[in-house]
Amino acid sequence: MYQYDSYDKELVSQRVEQFADQLQRRLSNELTEEEFLPLRLQNGIYLQKHAYMMRVAIPYGTLSPKQLLTLADIADEFDKGYGHFTTRQNIQFNWVELERVPEILQRLADVEMHAIQTSGNCIRNVTTEAFAGISADEVVDPRPMAEILRQWSTFNPEFLFLPRKFKIAVSSTTQDRAAVRTHDVGVYLHKSPLSSELKAQIMVGGGLGRTPFISKELKADLAWQDILSYLEAVLRVYNRHGRRDNKYKARIKILVNALGIDAFAEEVDKEWQLLKSGPAQLTQVEYDRVAQHFASQSLPAVNTHNFEQQLAANTGFAQWIKTNSHSHKNSDYLAIVISTKQGPTSPPGDMTSTDMRYIAEIANDNDFTEIRVTHEQNLVLPEVAKDKMFALWQQLSAQQLATPTVGLLTDMITCPGGDYCALANAKSIPIASAIQKQFSDLDYLHDIGEISLNISGCMNACAHHHIANIGILGVDKKGEEWYQITVGGQQGKQAKIGKSLGRAVEAAAIPDVIEQLISVYLSHRYEQETFINTVNRLGLKPFKDRVYNNVEVTV
Repeated sequence: MYQYDSYDKELVSQRVEQFADQLQRRLSNELTEEEFLPLRLQNGIYLQKHAYMMRVAIPYGTLSPKQLLTLADIADEFDKGYGHFTTRQNIQFNWVELERVPEILQRLADVEMHAIQTSGNCIRNVTTEAFAGISADEVVDPRPMAEILRQWSTFNPEFLFLPRKFKIAVSSTTQDRAAVRTHDVGVYLHKSPLSSELKAQIMVGGGLGRTPFISKELKADLAWQDILSYLEAVLRVYNRHGRRDNKYKARIKILVNALGIDAFAEEVDKEWQLLKSGPAQLTQVEYDRVAQHFASQSLPAVNTHNFEQQLAANTGFAQWIKTNSHSHKNSDYLAIVISTKQGPTSPPGDMTSTDMRYIAEIANDNDFTEIRVTHEQNLVLPEVAKDKMFALWQQLSAQQLATPTVGLLTDMITCPGGDYCALANAKSIPIASAIQKQFSDLDYLHDIGEISLNISGCMNACAHHHIANIGILGVDKKGEEWYQITVGGQQGKQAKIGKSLGRAVEAAAIPDVIEQLISVYLSHRYEQETFINTVNRLGLKPFKDRVYNNVEVTV
């Protein structure tokens, strides 16, 4: 994984000192709250319902065991013993005292971490998929480019006060697992079939929230050397033409939709002519400097005979491998997903300091150098030899960390919702808990098979409910919490927005509504057909009819 150089260390150290000074001036009233607001936001500090929340950057979702141990220490000393992993591969602490933020920032800096640009109208944390560098369907490791984008965008003075927040995702696999098409800019890395040269397909104008859009292709075959200069042109056009009079219409998706993709592309190309072949042009030397931090290590050969025997002899182990593993380029190895969704008492995305330490210690004991955070709010051990797999399963099971439900109905993406967030219209965590109780039978979950269910507490869509097969959105109706259901959303390269099922649903009815949706699927699916494929084939009507004819959904 990437290691800070002297420039990185100095930059982060200066930011800690700078924010400590800004905070002191705020506490002494030299700065007003209005003046302080953009300063704290660009250091990841939000004011929530009960306390300040701090969002810590985990660039492209990669942590060392030492960093995870530090996060556990921060959770204990500065929070209430847990942290919340997000869809953008960061971690949030929900009970932070503002006066102690400089202490936290220093603890982070000591292990090469920070909270820079995790909020504010700037370029946020660059994301990619959690299996980057090891996945069998990968064209090229996207992490060097993600790291180059991180370095380019951090403290770039031209893009620190954009019309609105700006998010970039990078992917290089045949199956997009980074939700690229819901980002302001998405980069699909691929190789030219003729020359094998690395190219980039640039997507623009994605975003969810109150006005959801799936991104559109802006450039099909951009040379990798031009990625920074071209993205700089995109951002300049957005900075110049993006709306600043209405924050709900300030995202680049609104600008792209208003101009049309062709007109927007024309504006970008005009701007790019001033930038291409200039200082932002990437060189092979610079790419190699960053890429060396991600070079694949030679993995020893493994005797997998015992692994195959253990699969055959232990149903629980086999079930866990089926759902919680991901193929590796080296067939002697697998990536293992550790779910944060351990049951009704475990809010999706939350992890206790005890569990963080346990995972970090397992990583240290097994010489695992990295732990990854997924878009689905889980953790990944990316390179586990098959001959160590059974022992790892036993260790994780002992700590209730081997829940075999990744990719299934209860592997929900959920925002903190009304329990914490001042923007939320409704709670998310109790809804997730109720669904987990309703669908606690593992055999039933495995029979249902692959399906995504996401729950957002408001229109900001932090849990990406729009692109879930089943989406749940909290709404306020005359001071009461209600929930709108969408069906048919989809992530990936063929991403699409789900369609509203109909009238809003009261909280108590949601588990039964989900049960009815599943029953339609089970009674109509073809053999091996997934939920989303059945929805695409049948349309919304049979699902809508079953729900509103069989469940009391309104008062």
